[in-house]
Amino acid sequence: MSVSTGGEHVAVIGGGWAGMAAAVELASRKVPVTVFEAANTLGGRARRVVANGITLDNGLHILVGAYEQTLRMIGKVNEAQQPAGLSRIPLRLRVEPGFSMRAPRWPRPLHLAGALLFARGMRFRAKMAAMKFMRSMSVNGFHCEEGLTAAELLRRERQPAELSENLWNPLCVAALNTGPERADAQVFLNVMRDCLAGPRSASDFLLPTVDFSALFPDPAARFIRNNGGIVHLGRPVTAFRILDDGFEITTSGPEKFSHLVIAVSPHRLEKLAGHIPQLAPQMEMVRKFEYEPIYSAYLQYPARIRLPEAMIGMRGGLIQWVFDRGRLCQQPGLLGVVISASGRHQSLTHDELTERLHQELSRHFDLPAPQWSQVIAEKRATFAATPQLKRPANSTSVSRLFLAGDYTAGPYPATLEAAVRSGLSCARSILQDDV
Repeated sequence: MSVSTGGEHVAVIGGGWAGMAAAVELASRKVPVTVFEAANTLGGRARRVVANGITLDNGLHILVGAYEQTLRMIGKVNEAQQPAGLSRIPLRLRVEPGFSMRAPRWPRPLHLAGALLFARGMRFRAKMAAMKFMRSMSVNGFHCEEGLTAAELLRRERQPAELSENLWNPLCVAALNTGPERADAQVFLNVMRDCLAGPRSASDFLLPTVDFSALFPDPAARFIRNNGGIVHLGRPVTAFRILDDGFEITTSGPEKFSHLVIAVSPHRLEKLAGHIPQLAPQMEMVRKFEYEPIYSAYLQYPARIRLPEAMIGMRGGLIQWVFDRGRLCQQPGLLGVVISASGRHQSLTHDELTERLHQELSRHFDLPAPQWSQVIAEKRATFAATPQLKRPANSTSVSRLFLAGDYTAGPYPATLEAAVRSGLSCARSILQDDV
């Protein structure tokens, strides 16, 4: 049942964004594919959760226009020219207290220069320093020497403290989920190159108006099934072994497949594949990973509460970004707060954290006490994007076995785009193998 007539059938272990991207690409080429997801909800670390009868996400994420492959795949499974479930907003930042910038509708690179020049809450000297920095990085092809942290790069380029605090540091933490004092400067520059120095649309923010499972993994599952594939939920893979002509996977019983894509989180990789001697180099890399958390907190206020913008940055406290779910997801009065990377918030109980977040929000907005709250802590949300970190390739020394996930080798940090690209890379290698 699990093997096609020609004996070729691909197994994908993991129904997160990487695994689903690989499966969609294969299914679109009529390659038999079966996805095994241990949870009952697709999406991995960007999935739907339900609390107090309300649909939430286990992590508050945004997309940007530079996420070309992610946007292409969302459009593909929704059969739409414009990806469904996303609100596109041209580059616009508001950071409380007192900073804001908005890109005018000018061609690149003038749109970024205009955004910096007309930014509020930043001295002219800082604006000029930002433009000089971007010009300098552009001349160097957005490359720097190995081993630099983002903070070291910014200090070397004489970026004023007010500029780093309002712009560069928030962007670094948001993109890399790693503080600038630890973050790899080259990875930070890769993000800047593609988001800020790319086409004007690359800097657009795309804010989800549906939950993350509904945005891509759920329609991806429908696409896969409609194209002859299989998607299993609540069916963990407990073991696998290498055969002469493929792989035997054990779930409720053994099944044979010609190719295997392992698309699980890096900290789960060793338990699943650590017994394979040929994968020892990949396991050694993953063992050296450090991890960073993402805390997402939801505070329900009366339905009349509405923020001035759908997304607002904050500095000087624990909160980095706050989202108005009423504006975005038709959940009036619900505010979503995100705290990326490690910090002092990790020592607080969820009740203590909620109270601190409410106090910070109340300094800038007129808010009554929240009616209820929910804190979701992904303690190993991403790997720490530190300098000279070695990440495993998608291909392995085991023929027809591939690794997919945002942790695999690539120019980006652990983002949805990195996950999708890794899945597509695995699928394309399989397609070149004449499946």
